[in-house]
Formats: sequence, C-alpha cells, structure tokens
Amino acid sequence: MSRIDALFARSPAFIGFTVAGDPGIEASLRVAKAMIEAGVDLLEIAIPYSDPVADGPVIERAHVRALRAGTTTDDVFALVRRIREHAPALPLVLFTYHNIIHRRGPDRFFSEAAAAGADGVLIVDLPVEESGEVAPCAARYGIDRIALIAPTTSPERQHAILSGASGFVYLISLEGVTGERDRLPPGIAGLVGAVREKTGLPLAVGFGVSRPEHVRTVVAAGANGVIVGSALVRLIEEHAGDEAGMQDALRAAIAALRRGLVPDPEPDIP
Repeated sequence: MSRIDALFARSPAFIGFTVAGDPGIEASLRVAKAMIEAGVDLLEIAIPYSDPVADGPVIERAHVRALRAGTTTDDVFALVRRIREHAPALPLVLFTYHNIIHRRGPDRFFSEAAAAGADGVLIVDLPVEESGEVAPCAARYGIDRIALIAPTTSPERQHAILSGASGFVYLISLEGVTGERDRLPPGIAGLVGAVREKTGLPLAVGFGVSRPEHVRTVVAAGANGVIVGSALVRLIEEHAGDEAGMQDALRAAIAALRRGLVPDPEPDIP
C-alpha cells in the first residue's frame, strides 16, 4: 500500500501546501517541519514557477520570493529528500506547472521525483489530451498523477480525467484562482457526489478553504480530505524576518483548521 493509500484509509485528511524555497530553501525546510509537527497529514510542495496562472496573489508572491531566493528544481528535489528523511511515512505531492517537467524531460523529472521520495505529482496546467508523454513516465517510477476537477468540468470530461488518475482527486471548490474566501461557494456536496459516482479514488477539496468552518463544510460534504494553501502561505509572508513567529503562527493555524475535521452535529452543507 502506498503512503497516499494508507493516509486515505483513515480519512478525512488535512493537506497543507507550501512553496519550496519560500522564503528561502533552508527556511522552507523548517516551515515544512513545523507544518508536519502541527498535524499536516499530506504535504503539497510547489516547485516555484515564474507564471503560476492557477494561483492567486498570495501564492503568486510566494513563487516570486522563492525564485528571488534562487530556488531551482534541483533544490526542490533536495528539499523533498530532506523532508522525506524527517517524515518517512508522510505522503508528499509535488505541485507543478508542465513547463518545468517539459524542460527537464518527463522521464528525468519523474525519476528524480521518485528518488527524492515524492509520492505524487499534480500538474496544474496539463490538459488530459496532452498527458500522453507524462503518463507512462509517472507510472514507470510509481508516482501518482493527481487529477484536478473543477465545478465547470463536464461529466464527459470528468470521465476522461479520471481514467488516468491515481492517488486522489483534487476537487477545485470554485471558479477562479487560489486564495482565501469568506465563504465557500454552494454546490460542494453536489460536486463531491457527482465525482464520487465516477471513481473510487479519494476526493480532496481545495481552493478558498481557509477557516475551520470551511474545513467542517468540506468534510460534511463527504470529501476524504481538505486542502489549505493560501491561508498558510499568507502567514509565511506576514512573518517575514521572524521565523520563530512564522512557525508558531503556522502551528496555531493548522491546529485550529484541523478542529474542523470533526463535523458539527447538524452541518450546514451548501
């Protein structure tokens, strides 16, 4: 059983997100360790990229900080290796844009990802019709390809996306880019239910999830996991120059968000 499979066998799971190299490669290792110690069940690690079109301003600025700190893809693989040494059983998923894989070469990229200890890769901007070069390389090295499904994805396209997916499915809760929201949009339970009919893979919901009540809503909707990114990345930005305060803020935020994994007796599902 893979680390991802083992995690979702005891779901719901809390999935945290960070950009490798933000605010620096050594600091990002300490950020990852603080998040793990606070209770992250799976860690998504973004490879910094110059044009992160799926990301809102908070995460976009994190990409910029990481790139200005000189973070390379080699640095990211080295970081993953160090996190794997620190947390042998923790599932690790790389969040990336396709150009990074294309420039490195798919076989080399997935070989190095596997050697570093990554369990899955989420390619945020690769259409299913153009995944033919990537799919066999991921399979060759035992890397799960995490599928993305949005509220606007048609049922027919959902089937096509799910046919090549493994690990878990990332359900995008809203139309638009990543970022904190005051409220989650209506229809999350409907999206979870519709995709659940098409796959036995675990379903995790992200984009906009930033409060304990959001976490509670997602779990009540039937999701196997909840993904929080911008709310955590914002704390890194707000505590620039105060690493101890940054780590304390991350631990407190994750502890509060994790409390939402226990649903209300009568949850309000949009």
